[in-house]
Amino acid sequence: MSDLFEASGIHPPDAPLADRLRPASLDQVVGQDHLLGEGGPIRRMIEAGRLGSMILWGPPGTGKTTIARLLAKAAGYQYQQISAVFSGVADLKKAFEQARVRRAAGQSTLLFVDEIHRFNRAQQDGFLPFVEEGVVTLVGATTENPSFELNGALLSRSQVFVLKRLDDAALNQLLIRAEAEEGLALPLTHEARQALLALADGDGRYLLTMAETLFALPPEPLDVQALAATLQRRAPAYDKSREEHYNLISALHKSVRGSDPDAALYWLARMLNGGEDPLYLARRIVRMAVEDIGEADPLSLLVANAAKDTYDFLGSPEGELALAQAVVHLATAPKSVGVYEAFKAAKRAAAETGSLMPPAHIRNAPTKLMKSLGYGKGYQYDPDTEEGFSGANFFPDEMERRVFYKPKGEGHEEKVKARLERWAAMRAAKSGTS
Repeated sequence: MSDLFEASGIHPPDAPLADRLRPASLDQVVGQDHLLGEGGPIRRMIEAGRLGSMILWGPPGTGKTTIARLLAKAAGYQYQQISAVFSGVADLKKAFEQARVRRAAGQSTLLFVDEIHRFNRAQQDGFLPFVEEGVVTLVGATTENPSFELNGALLSRSQVFVLKRLDDAALNQLLIRAEAEEGLALPLTHEARQALLALADGDGRYLLTMAETLFALPPEPLDVQALAATLQRRAPAYDKSREEHYNLISALHKSVRGSDPDAALYWLARMLNGGEDPLYLARRIVRMAVEDIGEADPLSLLVANAAKDTYDFLGSPEGELALAQAVVHLATAPKSVGVYEAFKAAKRAAAETGSLMPPAHIRNAPTKLMKSLGYGKGYQYDPDTEEGFSGANFFPDEMERRVFYKPKGEGHEEKVKARLERWAAMRAAKSGTS
């Protein structure tokens, strides 16, 4: 029955508000002007009278399904929809066969595949011949990064269009339409209306679902506190195994690296609110200490490890404060990649030089045979020398001395740099190369 209503453009009387407000034309779609507005790539396709296969990538509730329906309508294509959640190989074969029959009759088919990323790689490959032959124009919808979830071959035959989360202006347009549809105003104060937009988190469908609940209430305006008591706040859109996870940890790491404690705390809170494992965050914080700070502030590594131990001891929510303290310490610490870059250079040198032996004077000599071969001969115990520095060579005899560690002089490294420069001068003097 729902298909009959949709085909006639009439909504059943008990249809949800979000369905009753579904746009009837592309001009009514809100928040996606970069794709559908004047000069937008999808708008240009429609004006040219020919659609290409595409992937619509965006958060929930931003209009992916609606755009697909309206594209078919605008281009005069037969619209056919399947969902990767509920469909299998048999459903795909049936859809392709129906499309082939329509094509023979001169009718083009727009095949909309919702949650296309849920099809496995072999199933995705099954689309290729039908897309290449023009049996179907494929419009896939996904909330996941197509680069990770879709076959390269399928991506090469489709354009990827990114839908934006709906901003407050777009969401407010939906509320105005909802009020016109219902013939009454939402029972909210101005502040509560703004809070409702924030609760929607860019999801137009969720906003209209909440609005439908509010329309059923008595007309007395609700303030922010009453709104919060009436509506259940949903968890933020965050999937620990998907792209959003990597986007947010990247934002946290780069905020620390960029010495912005406020942004770093925000991203830390976002990840914790989304249900991220605090010990995963603790591991990343330790990595920040060794990768971006290093010898500029050696205390940072101790602070990061202490935060991990504190969280282990206290758990949530108390232990999360230790993670926050570590993030602030790292964000406000001087930064240096001296050790990080030095170790990478040393690893490259180690790979290049193979199995060169240490010079004889620093080889261990636990046996008489080894001593007779010169192992340990001439070794100077540096702490016993007059200056506490022997200036001896510790690289293989066949290898020229290299400098890997180059401190820039930030924080603690300022003293380290001066010390290394003094030792370099002493080494040169002792070897007669000065």
